[in-house]
Amino acid sequence: MYTLGQTFKLRPGRYAAYKKAHDELWPEIAAAMLTQQVSMVIYQHRGRLFLFATAPTREHLERSYQGEAARRWAEYMATMLVTDAQGRTIVEELEPAFAFGAFRPD
Repeated sequence: MYTLGQTFKLRPGRYAAYKKAHDELWPEIAAAMLTQQVSMVIYQHRGRLFLFATAPTREHLERSYQGEAARRWAEYMATMLVTDAQGRTIVEELEPAFAFGAFRPD
């Protein structure tokens, strides 16, 4: 199993819109993640988001982010998240500090 941890920041005052977008996740985004067997949870704390995702392999996760719907979703999320000068969401990879049970690497 492949796991991924990332963190990113919300723009001020955008949590409600971000939460609503995910509560009403676009069917094509959900279908892409289901097809690639991706599971994901995102936690929020004081304007910072923490994503944890699992998939059978890194390639499965990467495939779930491909396609026109994924491109449009990324553009939509950029309206709610802190971005760089080119408008891309600033995402920081989290280094695993501990893994146990099903999350322990082979």
